[in-house]
Amino acid sequence: MSTAWTNQLNWMTGDITRLEVDAIVNAANHSLMGGGGVDGAIHRAAGPELLEACKKVRREHWPDGLPDGEVALTPGFSLPARYVIHTVGPVYAKTKDKSHLLANCYRKSLALAADHGCTSLAFPAISTGIYGYPFEAAARIVCNVMAENLPNYPELQVTLCFFSDADARAFQAVFDEVTRTTE
Repeated sequence: MSTAWTNQLNWMTGDITRLEVDAIVNAANHSLMGGGGVDGAIHRAAGPELLEACKKVRREHWPDGLPDGEVALTPGFSLPARYVIHTVGPVYAKTKDKSHLLANCYRKSLALAADHGCTSLAFPAISTGIYGYPFEAAARIVCNVMAENLPNYPELQVTLCFFSDADARAFQAVFDEVTRTTE
């Protein structure tokens, strides 16, 4: 497998709500009504219009809430990003493999961004906070999804925005291992 996709992928430590990209991904909850962590930060930075847009998404498309691994798009409102792609990552469970749901969060977000003409997209580390997904396992899923899907979107630049330097370093270690094995 080619590693040309690695030129489309960057990572950093910082505040995803300040990134000047076409779209940011929100690690949302099922209700889409805001919450803690990244979700709350994005809702606060975007302003009250985001909540109203999320209510409309619920009414028109997902009346029972956004399922794990699905995506929904809203404008970015007061954010520097034009769009917010909302996705719900799975809550980690040792007894049930939910890796396909986490992979879908990334895969479907890439496709939705491309469908809306985005050339830059930023992700947080979905499900690795309060949802408890082990960081190394999640990082492997992210690397594999990017390796499989970024070649389909050659115009798209992706930034993984981590909350801490420790997370960015941990991702770097997984990324180095994955790209070594795909060369």
